[in-house]
Amino acid sequence: MQFSDEGYIIDTRRYGENSLIVHIISKNNGLISGFVKSGGSKKNISTCQIGNKIAFNAYARIEENMLNLRVELVSPISVSFMVSAPKLATLSALCSLCIVCLPEKENLERFYYYVESFFELINEDNWLTHYCFFEFHLLEHLGIGLDLSECAACGSKENLAYVSPKSGRAVCLESGKEYADRLYQYPHFIVDKNYYPNNSEMAELLKMTGFFLNKNFFRIHGLKFPQNRATLLENLGL
Repeated sequence: MQFSDEGYIIDTRRYGENSLIVHIISKNNGLISGFVKSGGSKKNISTCQIGNKIAFNAYARIEENMLNLRVELVSPISVSFMVSAPKLATLSALCSLCIVCLPEKENLERFYYYVESFFELINEDNWLTHYCFFEFHLLEHLGIGLDLSECAACGSKENLAYVSPKSGRAVCLESGKEYADRLYQYPHFIVDKNYYPNNSEMAELLKMTGFFLNKNFFRIHGLKFPQNRATLLENLGL
């Protein structure tokens, strides 16, 4: 088994004196874990940093074996996270969600675009917006996406204002105003592909996606919701 790909490092841990076990979100092969010989040495440690974009060659004698990886730095994106506490907190949340939620060696198809956008646009003013799109589409990728097309109560496609925490479906203003304090705000910026929402809109979106990820994936699979995701809004000051 042998292949080449590129992607982003999302986790590393020491193996032996100076080698590493590395997790990568890759373009064509999804979540990859493998052994990087001397990855933790002084010569290679700057390459194997969480957040960096790398190119790699992967090899294993049989499919069941752990992959051996030869990695090459493409872009030192990790530096952009290290100088910003909010960005570092958001990176930690993304990495934890990917490691737990995504199966290994499965092509992410169009979902990879949202992972890539977060990393590649981390120095843009609206970097957090790309994380919001990542979480929203993670729900979709996991098969637990929200139905935002019409009102669950009356079928109207107009004046959609809320999302029901019970059904994950949209609710229009007229049907939901009496229960507004129990509903999530409709994510207009996601639906309209507006990449410049305000902080309040992003906070509401992350409250909602966090709720549905926990309810419809982590609890169902008997998993603990990652602490760094649970505290993300607090760490972002939202």
